[in-house]
Amino acid sequence: MSTTSSTTSTGSSSTPAAAQTQVDVRGPRFVAWITTAVLVAVLITASFSLVAAAVLLAAQGVVFALGASRGPHRSPYGLLYSKVVLPRISAPTEKEPIAPLRFAQLVGFLFAVSGVVSFALGAGLVGTIFTGFALFAAFLNAAFGFCLGCQIYPLVAYFRNRSSQPSAA
Repeated sequence: MSTTSSTTSTGSSSTPAAAQTQVDVRGPRFVAWITTAVLVAVLITASFSLVAAAVLLAAQGVVFALGASRGPHRSPYGLLYSKVVLPRISAPTEKEPIAPLRFAQLVGFLFAVSGVVSFALGAGLVGTIFTGFALFAAFLNAAFGFCLGCQIYPLVAYFRNRSSQPSAA
């Protein structure tokens, strides 16, 4: 399950993107379906060309990097959702915070980079494993609304906050 909270907000575009801290829960699931399709294509492509698989995975890695740095609503797939899909469906009834989604995109980026490097070095099996991990996480979110990176995020945030606090001596 994604981390959601019920709200009656319509998600109107009057909120500046920089101030936006939550997104419609359907957006990340839409993004996850596209990501799932791309990663399946990477695995199929890897069976006959590691170079082509590396290029396709690198493109997905760029999407992950943009999602991690700019937020899910301003990534290429997020923009597609907000410009094409969202105007044609009902107003959001649930939203989820952006920070865990950005962390999940960062994790996806790390798997993509690892896969690209592996494919580029001719280690097809290792590249396939990294791609498979990213695919597993994307599919969990797409099919079941369970964001693996979002579930890990609170633990990472806890340790990051704990390490930044001065120790009591």
